[in-house]
Amino acid sequence: MALVQSVDLTFASEIGSGGLLQAGYDAALALVEKAVVRLHEDDKSGRLPLLSLPAVTADLAAVEDAASRLRKDATDVVFLGTGGSSLGGQALAQLRDYAIPGLGRFQEKPRIHFLDNLDPVTFGRVLQSLPIATTRFAAISKSGGTGETLMQCIAVMTLLEKSGLKGRIGEMIVGLSEPRRAGGKNALRDLLEPEGVHFLEHHTGVGGRYSVLTNVGLLPAAVLGLDIAAIRKGAADAIEPLKAGKPINEFPAAIGAALGVAAAQQQKNITVIMAYSDRFERFTRWWVQLWAESLGKDGKGTQPVAAIGPVDQHSQLQLYLAGPADKLFTVITTGVAGKGPEMDAALSARAGEPGFAGKHIGDLVAAQGRATADTLAKNSRPTRRIHIETLDEHALGELLMHFMLETILAGYAFGVDPFDQPAVEEGKILAKRYLSGK
Repeated sequence: MALVQSVDLTFASEIGSGGLLQAGYDAALALVEKAVVRLHEDDKSGRLPLLSLPAVTADLAAVEDAASRLRKDATDVVFLGTGGSSLGGQALAQLRDYAIPGLGRFQEKPRIHFLDNLDPVTFGRVLQSLPIATTRFAAISKSGGTGETLMQCIAVMTLLEKSGLKGRIGEMIVGLSEPRRAGGKNALRDLLEPEGVHFLEHHTGVGGRYSVLTNVGLLPAAVLGLDIAAIRKGAADAIEPLKAGKPINEFPAAIGAALGVAAAQQQKNITVIMAYSDRFERFTRWWVQLWAESLGKDGKGTQPVAAIGPVDQHSQLQLYLAGPADKLFTVITTGVAGKGPEMDAALSARAGEPGFAGKHIGDLVAAQGRATADTLAKNSRPTRRIHIETLDEHALGELLMHFMLETILAGYAFGVDPFDQPAVEEGKILAKRYLSGK
């Protein structure tokens, strides 16, 4: 396994009165142990296809074929969709420098764009700026009825028609949605299929925020040339303790879930992930949606907060160390020591930092990640540490599945359904009603 998890700095016995009480953790672990039994039954019955997905390879060829369609003669590929239809793909795309500050603009062609937030100014300017004849689009909506995605598609189709490209819509757009149900409606298919648009089938048993390991997340990864089979193999490592029936103390996701439940029960109602790599920025945003939308029900759940190191040491750490002791922290680090530019000895001395001489930027980042975890612990802030030596497709697949399992188990232990989102659906219905003037 690529993921190494350490939880010793979460307990009061190690870090003082602000840490988790062992008795409270043991009680939470007992709840999670029951949740693991339930999850194992879900796996055996096939009720949760997500659990068997890492072992599946039959669908990967169709993903690669659709990616080839999008790459062909393309300078740009635009992914239309929001929330779970986009964030997982973005998390994987960062392995190829997508949206990395200062670096993303140098991304090799085809350039990738995720237009997941429906901002009229942004969307209009992007459409005006794209070389439209060499741009390809992927429209993603599980239900086919997502209002934002439908508006995006209508705008794109209108632009293509005005640009004299209506006859090419079928080759310039790929759709991804659930199959049509007998007697049911799928607005995205109704919109695009008459133009000859090819569709990938969205897995009917895997919801949007859990769909990163389906073609929803793997299609952008394949467009960027990532090894999508390795992503699933990494996910298989995360779920192997469940499949093998290992004891709960050998199941990292179950341990993580117990920490989250124990923290909530001890009035630590904020859960912070601080990840030390630019390539985790979209991952942390993906996790925020996963945790919030899955667990925030019936007065349960904790507030997820995303942070990136080292930059957020300067913007958030003061609060974390000296503010309310109401948080559980996870610090994620990678093997960056010895990487990056080396510091010149003479210039280091001139800067008053002779200790920098011969060191690499990665040495400082590694030291900062370690120091942040230790400083939080010394200030009696419960801190879990996760380390991934090499951040690649396999490792990221494992990390994504780890946190999906952790979230599901926490939901079961909290006594909430981690797969629905009734409050979100209410807002969608009202928005469409207001749009129609009612």
